[in-house]
Amino acid sequence: MSPSNTDVRKVARLARLAMSETEIESARAQLSGIFNLIAEMQAVDTTGIEPMSHAQDVSQRLREDKVTETNQREAFQAIAPQTEAGLYLVPQVIE
Repeated sequence: MSPSNTDVRKVARLARLAMSETEIESARAQLSGIFNLIAEMQAVDTTGIEPMSHAQDVSQRLREDKVTETNQREAFQAIAPQTEAGLYLVPQVIE
């Protein structure tokens, strides 16, 4: 499938892009190349091949999920201008 200049103009209008005729022709050629590559990739027989999430067999090192900081809520709320029931009170900005 090769897009026409009309298709490129429509996409450019939807994307709010101002494109000259030269840019439209260049974009049409690039999109055509992309669509051809997609068609080539879809033509490859992938039966029996498991999908994978990454091209390399890697795993992320994970750290133990444990608390390392002490609870300083009282200290922070003590210096806040206004608090109530453990919450910070701020001026209303939206009516």
